[in-house]
Amino acid sequence: MAHTPHRTLAQRTLAALAAVFPALSLLAAPALAHEPIDASRPPPQTSAVTIPPSQIERAADRLDALAREMMARTGIPGLALAAVHDGRVLFMKGYGVRRAGEAAAVDADTVFQLASLSKPVGASVVAHAVGKGTVGWDTPVQGLLPWFALNDPWVSAHVTIADLYSHRSGLPDHAGDALEDMGFDRRQVLERLRLLPLAPFRASYAYTNFGLTAAAEAVAVASGRDWASLSEEVLYKPLGMAATSSRFADYMARPNRAVPHVREGDRFVAKFQRQPDAQSPAGGVSSTARDMARWLTFVLAGGTHEGRELVPQKALLPALRSEVISTPAYAIDARASTYGYGFGVGVSPAGRVLIDHSGAFLLGAGTNVLLLPSEKLGIVVLTNAQPVGAAEAVAMSFMDLVQFGTVTRDWLAAYGTLMAPLYKPLGSLAGKAAPAAPAPAQPLATYAGTYASAYFGDAEVKAEGGRLVLTVGPLPLRVELTHWSGDDFVYRPTGENAPAGSLSLVSFAPAAGSVRVEVMDEHGLGTFRRK
Repeated sequence: MAHTPHRTLAQRTLAALAAVFPALSLLAAPALAHEPIDASRPPPQTSAVTIPPSQIERAADRLDALAREMMARTGIPGLALAAVHDGRVLFMKGYGVRRAGEAAAVDADTVFQLASLSKPVGASVVAHAVGKGTVGWDTPVQGLLPWFALNDPWVSAHVTIADLYSHRSGLPDHAGDALEDMGFDRRQVLERLRLLPLAPFRASYAYTNFGLTAAAEAVAVASGRDWASLSEEVLYKPLGMAATSSRFADYMARPNRAVPHVREGDRFVAKFQRQPDAQSPAGGVSSTARDMARWLTFVLAGGTHEGRELVPQKALLPALRSEVISTPAYAIDARASTYGYGFGVGVSPAGRVLIDHSGAFLLGAGTNVLLLPSEKLGIVVLTNAQPVGAAEAVAMSFMDLVQFGTVTRDWLAAYGTLMAPLYKPLGSLAGKAAPAAPAPAQPLATYAGTYASAYFGDAEVKAEGGRLVLTVGPLPLRVELTHWSGDDFVYRPTGENAPAGSLSLVSFAPAAGSVRVEVMDEHGLGTFRRK
């Protein structure tokens, strides 16, 4: 059967969501009266649109209404947000409930899973190590992790912390995520990245959780402690982020914890719990609106906290500036989106730099952070529902009000269009009816046996109770196979990387002694050979 492109589309959409939000504002610049340009600032720091002194305060006054509107329009169970300006908190509040159907309310101290907001938070930890001289952004990762390699010896020797934090290593989109879903631990996933095909080194952008995690792991090794402990020691404790952790167990132990939700029909339900320890630097941080306000203030202050330098500005700046084009301009008059070392970077219609990142777990988290450095202004929005654009819409509406005094478009509708591919089912047979007259299968014992893949490990196929059962991975992943036609069977994948309705083909080739699992075969590594 033909290879399905659905998984690649969904992954590229999620990658885009991590980096393109500021660039979306180029689509709706409001008509404004001509205002003189402030020529006292250098051209790269000059905006064509001034912000009246009271406009930021007025925008903050609208945040409560924006949050309530977004809750009503989407039905998400809980949301918390905080906005900071020039070292002080402008607004901070929680809305809704921690778990649908229960009374416990969300407040500013409710702990949420941040998903990919972990990346910019973790970049601050790396910047601390850079500032101390423990590592440099240009330190080769293999010098600290001798066992780490990619699918090219020269690239393996030269790929740096910066390359992996800016997603320019050549690894494919979301490399290694499928292994995590099957229960492989961090080291096991990182060791298998060498088997994946590479795009041109430092000349292509593809968003990866485990590529970035490898860089963070190298920093942890150089620092002599594990990543979660390092993050706590150099960032969370100094900033007073008492409820923040890079350990899943800490999140689960918090009494004031937001539970993840997924949409079923017209409501959100608490159905899954994402365990992201394997990719902790990329997606495993949990935090609160209050703690994230402290972090925002620290970043906007160039690495200082309460007048004390925690990270030198020269070490933090590379993370926050454009280093690679993440989304090329689609037209001659369109702005491109760029990515730093863990942060998305764009330019608004006002000519101001906007720095952002979103976090998304399909199993139940949608988060966003948006910074306007020219005004020392930032906002963070956390939700306990799978991504629908609510967090981003609140943040961008607020930044519209700050820059233009009005909301320029329906941001929820805009983000909804971008996010739709995330929910497109995987598999070439998804949505199709089973054959009315399928070709018969061979005796089930013909297919039974142990098969092996260098990437996914062993797969065990057994005939149990008149059906085939496929087992693969440490978790393990164990699924019943339903006959489709001839030597083809199917199963319904579930998990973080399998939207509802996904249907994977499992094609046996008894004469060749192999079986191909469609949803595992994006990079040609999903064919298992009989042992």
